[in-house]
Amino acid sequence: MLIVAVCDEDIIGQCFREGDLQLEVHRDFYEGEPATIDMVISALADADSANIVGERSIRCAIASGFIDPKEIITIGGVPHAQMVRI
Repeated sequence: MLIVAVCDEDIIGQCFREGDLQLEVHRDFYEGEPATIDMVISALADADSANIVGERSIRCAIASGFIDPKEIITIGGVPHAQMVRI
């Protein structure tokens, strides 16, 4: 199983809250090699599961057809989505 984590670089290490919801963008999970849009699209195409956080990352996933905009949640102003292939 291939799990891919995609995140906007400027929010790594931050925590966002909204009501009872909390989104922690942990460095140990999201931090890695900076990726181009083409690299993100390729990784999502191969992924069995993906966690996607941040405006730019979500926009890329939507534009590439991996995420339905109706499935996005926003926590503390930050969009988040998960993708799972069955």
